Parts: sequence; C-alpha cells; structure tokens
Amino acid sequence: MIRNYFKIAWRNIMKHKVFSLINIIGLTIGLSASFVISLMIYYDVTFDTFHKDGDRIYRVVSDFITPDGSFHNSGVTLALEDEIADNSNFEAVGGFYVERPMKVKNQSTDVEFKLPKFVIYADQGYFDIFDYNFLAGEEQNVFTGPNQVVLTEKRASQYFPKLSPNEIVGKTLVYNDSLNATVTGIVENFKERTDLVFQEVISRPTLLQTRLRENILNKNWNNTNSNSQLFVKVTSNADLETLQKRLDNLATEHEDEESKKYGDKRRFTLQPIQDIHFNENYGIYDWSNGQASKSLLKNLALVALFLLLLGCINFINLNTAQASQRAKEIGIRKTLGSSKKQLVTQFLGETFLLVLFSSILSLLLSKWLITVFSDFVPKGLDFELFQSPIIISGVVLLLILVTLLSGFYPALVLSRFNTVSVLKQNIGVGDKKVGLRKFLTVFQFTIAQVFIIATLLVGKQINYLLNKDMGFKTDAVVSVYKPIEVSSLDKIELFAEKLQAIPELKKISLGGAPPASESSNVTDMRRMIGDEEIYGDIQLLAGDRNFLELFEIKLLAGRGYRNDTIKELVINEAARKFYGFESPEDAIGKTLLYDKENLPIVGVMSDFHQRSLKAEIRPMALRGDWYRESWTYFQAVHIAFKNDSPESLKTSLSKIENVFKDVYPDSNFRLEFVDETIQNFYQREQKISKLLNWATGLSILISCLGLLGLVIYTTNRRVKEIGVRKVLGASLMQINTLLCKEFLVLVTIAFIVASPIAWYGINNWLQDFVYKTSINFWVFLISGCAMIFFALLVISIKTLQAANANPVNALRSE
Repeated sequence: MIRNYFKIAWRNIMKHKVFSLINIIGLTIGLSASFVISLMIYYDVTFDTFHKDGDRIYRVVSDFITPDGSFHNSGVTLALEDEIADNSNFEAVGGFYVERPMKVKNQSTDVEFKLPKFVIYADQGYFDIFDYNFLAGEEQNVFTGPNQVVLTEKRASQYFPKLSPNEIVGKTLVYNDSLNATVTGIVENFKERTDLVFQEVISRPTLLQTRLRENILNKNWNNTNSNSQLFVKVTSNADLETLQKRLDNLATEHEDEESKKYGDKRRFTLQPIQDIHFNENYGIYDWSNGQASKSLLKNLALVALFLLLLGCINFINLNTAQASQRAKEIGIRKTLGSSKKQLVTQFLGETFLLVLFSSILSLLLSKWLITVFSDFVPKGLDFELFQSPIIISGVVLLLILVTLLSGFYPALVLSRFNTVSVLKQNIGVGDKKVGLRKFLTVFQFTIAQVFIIATLLVGKQINYLLNKDMGFKTDAVVSVYKPIEVSSLDKIELFAEKLQAIPELKKISLGGAPPASESSNVTDMRRMIGDEEIYGDIQLLAGDRNFLELFEIKLLAGRGYRNDTIKELVINEAARKFYGFESPEDAIGKTLLYDKENLPIVGVMSDFHQRSLKAEIRPMALRGDWYRESWTYFQAVHIAFKNDSPESLKTSLSKIENVFKDVYPDSNFRLEFVDETIQNFYQREQKISKLLNWATGLSILISCLGLLGLVIYTTNRRVKEIGVRKVLGASLMQINTLLCKEFLVLVTIAFIVASPIAWYGINNWLQDFVYKTSINFWVFLISGCAMIFFALLVISIKTLQAANANPVNALRSE
C-alpha cells in the first residue's frame, strides 16, 4: 500500500513538472536559509553551556549611572573581592587580572615568544569555579604562592613542543626578562564552545612583582579597570535578590563625596556566564571573533521564517489551484473505497516527497550558503555541525512541520470533493479557496515589498553614513602604530624623522588615536564662574603641533599649543558650548580645572565626529604629550599622502614599511587607513544591508515563481475564453490587460499593506542614529513600481503566449 502511494505520488510529481519545480525551488530556498540560520543560532546559544553548575556561575560587572547617561564596565574595583569573599551565599569567589606580557622565554631552550595572548593572573578560586581537566599537576594545590603558572595543553605545546605534560611541570618560564615562573600544572583546553579563551594562568601574588604593584596593594574603591575581573559561584540555595541588595549596599557605602555631589552612581551586577557571549555592554575576551548579537540572530531567524513561509504558500496556492485537475482521480478512489484518511495520507506523501527532495538540495546548498553568509557566520562554525544529534533531530522535525504546513490544507481540500459531483463533471474549487489563494498571494508580495522598501532605505542610510563629512580629512591618511612592547618615545620619533625623506608624503604627525576611532580617553573637567561650577566629562585626544593641520581640522579661534609637552588645551565647539563660553573668542585665555590644575584654553577647533553617526558630537579637547617623562601618549604616526592613486599609495606604503622595519626590525607592522576605520563603525549595518539584499532577491524570486504558477494555471483554464475573445476582435493588449488585471490588483494591495509596516520598522531602526537620512516618499514609489514591474514581467511571459495562440486550436473541440 505504502509503496503504491509513493509510486502514484512520483507519477503526479512528474506529470506536473513545472508546478513541482516551482514548489521545489521555493521550499529549497526556504529550507536552505532555515538550515544555515538554525545552525548559526545553535552555535551561538551553546557557548559556555557545558560548565559544571554553570547556572550558578556569574561574572560581577559594574554599571555607572550619571546625569549624562549610563555606562558599563566588565571589570570591578579590586577592593570588591575582599568584601564578598566571606559571604555564605558564595560557594567560590575567583578574581583574576588580565595582563599581557611583552614577551615570554623558555629558559631551557632560550626560545622567546612575543606578546602572548590570553594571559591572566588568578588564584585557586578560579579553578574552584571552572572545572578544568588537569593533565599534569595537583589540581587542589596548583597555586601555593607567587611565580607559578598553569598552561593549557595548546599553550604548553607552543612553549615546550617536544615534552609531555608531566615533563613540562617544573620547567621555568621567564616573563619580560625579569620575572621567573615555574609551571605547576597543565590543563586540557575546553573542548566545547566557550568565551573563556585563557591559555596561561599565573598565580596572582606574582602581580606584586610587576608595574601593577601599587594598584594591587592600594585597591582603591574608586578605580574600576576592565582588566580586573571577578567571577563567583553562588550556592544552590542562594537568594539572588538578597545578594544583589548586598552588592548595592557595598556600592553605596563606598561612594565618594564627589560622585554624590554630581549625582553619579555605581552598581555591581551579577551577569550569568552564558550572557557574556551576547551582552555588548560588557564584551567578551577575544574581540577577534566578534561579539554575537541576539538582535541580529532574531532578524536572521525572521528572514528564514519568511522565506520558508513563502515556499509553503507557493505549495498551498498551486496545489489548491490544481485541485480540479485531480477531481476524477479522487472520485474514482472514493468509489473504489478509499477513505478520507487514506486520501489525506496519499497527498501528504506527495508533499513529503517534494519536501524530502528539497531538503537534500538544501543540505547541498547549505555548504555554499555558509560561505556566502561569511559576514554572519562565526569563525568556528562549519558544515560538520550538521552531524550533531540535536541538529539532526531539528532538521527532521522541521521537515515534518513543513510537510504538514504545506500539504495538510491542500490534502484536506482535495479529499473533500463529492464523489457524485466529480463523476458528473460538476466540480469547483469554491469562492473560499479562491479567496484564500488571493490572501496568500497578497501575503507573499507584502513580505517581498517590505524587503524591497527596507533594502532601499537601509542602503540609503548606509550611503549617508559612509559619505557624510566627518569634519576632518579621512581620505589618503594612514596611522602607523608603534609596537606595543616598545615603550620609549625615541624610536617613534626616529621613525617619523626618517619618513620625512619620502617625497610622496604630504604631512606627518605624532599622536594617539586619530580623530575618529574605537579608542577613548575620557576624564572630567570643570569651569568655575564665581561660585557656580560647570562640571562634566570631556574626551581627550593627543597629538603634536601638526595634528590639526594634517587632519584639516579648522581652528575657529586662537592657536595650537606652542610645544608638544606644554599643558594647553584646544577645545571643540561642543566643549565651548557645554562650559558656557559665549563664542570661540570668549573661550581663549580662560581655564578648565583638571586634577586640581587650571589648564589654559589656547584654541577652539570646529566640531567633528569622534565616533559613528549613532552618537552625538561630545565635548573634546586636544592636548600634547604632557607626561612624557613618565610615559607617552604618542602611540602612532599619522601620515597624509600627496597622491591617493592606487599606484602611488602602493609605492608609498612599501617605503613606509621599509622604514618601519629599519627602526623596528623585530616587530610587526601595523597600519590602519582612517577611512577604513570609519567604515568599520558600520559593520553591523553593512551586514544588515547584505542580509536584506539576499532576502529581497530570494523573496522576489519565490513570489514571482508562485505568481507564474498561478498565471499558468489561470491561462490554461481560460484558453477557450481567450480564443472566443480573439475571434470577436479583441486585441493582444486587451487580452493581456484582462489576464494581468486580477494579479496586479493583488500586488497593489500588497504594496498598500507593506508600506506602513516597512516605514514603522525602518523608522524604529533609524532611532539608533543621532544623524540619519530621511524616509522619502520616492523610496516607496520606486519599490512599488519595481514590484509591479517584476510581477508584470512574470505575468506577461505566459499571458502574451496565451494571447498569441491560434484561436482555432482552442475552439477546435467546439
């Protein structure tokens, strides 16, 4: 019986090849998107789910609430750990400090490793919270004092490539030429996905032998550093509300008078370990992998859902439209004793065959889609994840769901045909079914129309972001950063001096970060006007006397500072307004109080954007290298080129790199184009744009294929009507208009429904930007015309063919 069902199902599929192909294409696209996006969601939501008692592990983070807004920091003050260590609600408390050594040397082989990543200083509490598998060393007493280190298996193989874990224990590593540490343990790298990427754990008392000694000893309550991390493991019966109140009380008890005066508040919060992967307020430990975004995953899931729905709608539309063609088959089956249940099973079997074939094609396409969606796909995700039992189960459930969603209603419609009416040729699909098909067609084109409008408006905003004047020179300017392991200013000055000999370079300036970058140095300054005080945060930008000229930042009043080390300020217009100066000229000669020192304002520069256009322009001041005797703010050489042609730039960059290698022979060359840095501000927006482009193209394809199927069915049913109209003198245009009119009305209704939906969604999205483009009426008009054009093109392919046919062939049977 089952074999017979599949045999008949296959015959029907082959009999209606065009409709079957349309269904397969629609379902394949929807299933492919669903498979890949489900894989991405599964990949991200399974980070750090493997830890023993993971639901009781939290990171303690800091939130700052000020009159200017809220700020977040993944770190805490060093003083907090001592205060909560004895709290009975904590089963374990483990703080650690992230500090990257300049270099590490294997003493036995004299091999040196520069700037090892993912090094932390921790104590035994860290290993009490996180369940590492020790390959060598004593887990309970791995740290008994300073100058001890635990390595992961991966890091140990780099430092000691020819030794086993047991042989490595007891060996010595030398950090920064002066600090010796004995290897006391080797742990297995976490096999599951995790954001705890640390490869090297040094005993925390060792920090007292580093430059951080004073910070560690003082443990100032008002000093919050993102490198100072704190994890806790709460007891199984812990009351989280009580714990939070205790943390709130500690923050209040240690609030300084200045914070109270200006309304600044701090709060310590417990962040679940699995939230680390998604929460952009606090960040992750390996930024090279990028932060996962729940909102982006939700948008991807919606795209997959809509594409899958479009494929299912095509199936429902075409199968119900074809119902009359299978009426005789149904009538005969019922006459021969087939029950309604058997008929439904037969038709669902046909649906399952199509879905199964589509799923096989989808799996083949998924490997290609993972490459296409490389901007969205995390680095560690690969096709082999499909072998996971959970993913396999999910795929099977999805196929069953799609089969029921696509096939159940058409099967129900077909199985309900009256046997007598069918055999008397008195059949009809009915107004309700036609109404449903129209509704589903409108729904399809509404989704496609929303995608078209969103694509145009998002593209318009991105074009605005990338082309808006930032207020300073961004093209043909690069920043070359000095090696992090080299602290002296002498070499970077030598590097800048040698660059002067390259004739292709227009201007050279020493400084910190360029005017717009991801880095930020913010402090508080105040202005006293009699007894009145104006207090607020101001961003500090470091640069030499050539900085303003190189970046073509206009001076509105005053001058630049006389030399690079004198304590003078050049403020921007936003700072001028914030501190209450009536005009740029009024600010010149006045002072701002900073760290009990009055700093003179010698210049006022025009405003420029310091971040992406999501943020407003905030108060800023340009300063020199004030503390050069102790350390330098000048970390980069900024270079402007005379010629920005590709050939000239290539030659110039080659010469710059040669000079760099001459000055820093053992260091990596790091160069950043300023305009590329600005483009990186909008990586997420560019990803959304790419996603919408794909979603739009695929939704139009599926919708138009479905429309083509309905047009083929409709014109086939009206062949004789077309023949009669041609004999009676109807023109080609009149017949085409007649056949197109019904479908174009549906597309127009879809446009009317889609426009407010798209406007609402894009308007909400634009609220994230302080500076944004306008939502113009012409965008909607263009998108509506584009959709009508696509629909008309698809409809006309078949209607013109039908209208051109010889009416004699259509009327011959009459």
